[in-house]
Amino acid sequence: MSQLSWSPAEEAVPAAPPTRGEPRVAHRTQEELDERNRSYGHAGVSQAQEILRGRYRLATAQEAFVLLRNASQRHNIKLRTLADAVIRTPGPDRDAARWFPARARYSPPRLSGLSVDNGSRASQGAVLKAVLHQVLSVTQTPMGNVQLARGGQLHLVRHTGLNRYFTDFFAFVDAPTTACSRAAAERRQVTVPDVAVADVFDEASRQAILQAGSRAVHSLPLLDRSGRVLGMVSSHHERPVGGFSRARLTTLRQTGSDAGRWLDWHRRTVVLDALEHLHSTATATAA
Repeated sequence: MSQLSWSPAEEAVPAAPPTRGEPRVAHRTQEELDERNRSYGHAGVSQAQEILRGRYRLATAQEAFVLLRNASQRHNIKLRTLADAVIRTPGPDRDAARWFPARARYSPPRLSGLSVDNGSRASQGAVLKAVLHQVLSVTQTPMGNVQLARGGQLHLVRHTGLNRYFTDFFAFVDAPTTACSRAAAERRQVTVPDVAVADVFDEASRQAILQAGSRAVHSLPLLDRSGRVLGMVSSHHERPVGGFSRARLTTLRQTGSDAGRWLDWHRRTVVLDALEHLHSTATATAA
């Protein structure tokens, strides 16, 4: 099969805000958050395991999990990222020796203004750390987080200066009542000058942000060349803000564009390398 990856439709982002008065279930207690996050975290991996069991005629789900774990460790990508790729990437042709036989390979794109060592240019962790540092330097705050778009949700993957309740509450965002979901839906930067009075939030989300010491939020979408939202970086500010200058917004936009192109490269290169390794290992074991 030729190179195939995710289509724009498969990377849906949270919808536009609902009309006033529509109910939303809020997860308020730590126990509720823990249960929700376990459920969301296990769902994708379990689905990928079942796909692999059927595709490679594996006897148990544990065999499928070992395939996922080994491929994720070998290629230094998160288990959930690889599981999501298994779910969303069309499978290899029947009895094919390679999953992506005609795949072209490219070097990582340039990351202007980001401090990433040459040896770490292919590391998602190193790149997202540099992206978050750049955004917080421009917005002049020590608090912020990075999310990646997967399966219609925004998954929190990196943060600094934010407490556990915040990171657990926003570990998975699939509702439209946050600044990051609005920025994703509208594919543009969104500034919330004062969280305490902004109507974008439902009350549970508002309180989760305020209790972390954040009074203002700026959300920056990470876009690929076609305009797909592949991730989000949000800066949090301890006091209300009046907005940012055009020069700062331009710098942030460039950072979001560079990071989005890099994430697209990572998906089409490192993640597909991991899928190819998984396929070759599974077929060799079956033989």
